[in-house]
Amino acid sequence: MTGGVFSLQPNGPFRLRSANEYFGGWVDAANGPDFVVPMAFPVESWTTSAAVFVRQSADGTVSGDVCGADGQEDAAWKQALAVLSLDVDGTGFPDVGRRDPVIGDLQERYAGLRPVLFNSPYESAAAFVIGHRISIAQGRVIRTRLAAQHGQPIDTPRGTLHAFPSPEGLLRLDAFPGIPAAKWPRLHGVARAALDGLLDRTHLRQTPHDEALRRIRTIPGLGEFFSQGVLLRGAGLVDAVSDDVVSKQAVERAYGLDHTPAHDEVLEIARAWEPFRMWALVLLHVWLRREAGLRAPGVAQRRHKSATGTGS
Repeated sequence: MTGGVFSLQPNGPFRLRSANEYFGGWVDAANGPDFVVPMAFPVESWTTSAAVFVRQSADGTVSGDVCGADGQEDAAWKQALAVLSLDVDGTGFPDVGRRDPVIGDLQERYAGLRPVLFNSPYESAAAFVIGHRISIAQGRVIRTRLAAQHGQPIDTPRGTLHAFPSPEGLLRLDAFPGIPAAKWPRLHGVARAALDGLLDRTHLRQTPHDEALRRIRTIPGLGEFFSQGVLLRGAGLVDAVSDDVVSKQAVERAYGLDHTPAHDEVLEIARAWEPFRMWALVLLHVWLRREAGLRAPGVAQRRHKSATGTGS
């Protein structure tokens, strides 16, 4: 069992407990006096997988124990930081709240909350394909079982964790309980796109927004809705605004509008959030879902979270 210990002092507000409370998947393992968030994922070189246990000390320092990784401990740690949006300098985010009292109130309500991403754009794309036309909870159960049966096991002092299958591992599969046959060509397309570099996080962040969406949409099964999810919750764009129903509802209710705004109107309001528009929108989504309550959803909304929604 190889590994390493890393630490970081976040630039700007961050609270690990908020990340755990408002986003998904770690709660059972993180509870208790030793508050630790466990992650397991294929490292984005796709040659190995790693487990990272993240904690935060009283002075705000975030540290992580990396297990596995086979010499790619530094890459695994950086990937874990990206999942928590800690690879971004958030020093200027409080300024958004000072410019816009609505966002300022939410920053106080959800202290230290930053967007939590999928482990990689590849895993986000696979999750969206698997989760199409089923509930978030069902999709998560299938992905957990898929990792346990076909992902790389990683031995750690806290037990064995299983990463989601690597792209090459996914290409070796053509059936799994709960995943219809029609989804497998799409999952294989996602795996090949990852191996070809199309789903590289750094590349997607550096590509102009519309061009990045266009490239993601060339992957079978990733249309307008899912491509936004891959870009925003997979790659983790910081200063972007998704065009979706839930975002418009959140803006309508938080800003007391008498109508549901068009995307252009949302963009106008969001000018005050620059250069953290996506971070601000995530706060609005959390507020709408957890406290304000969504309006009665249609079928698509029941089955799918929005591009910036909570849970993974």
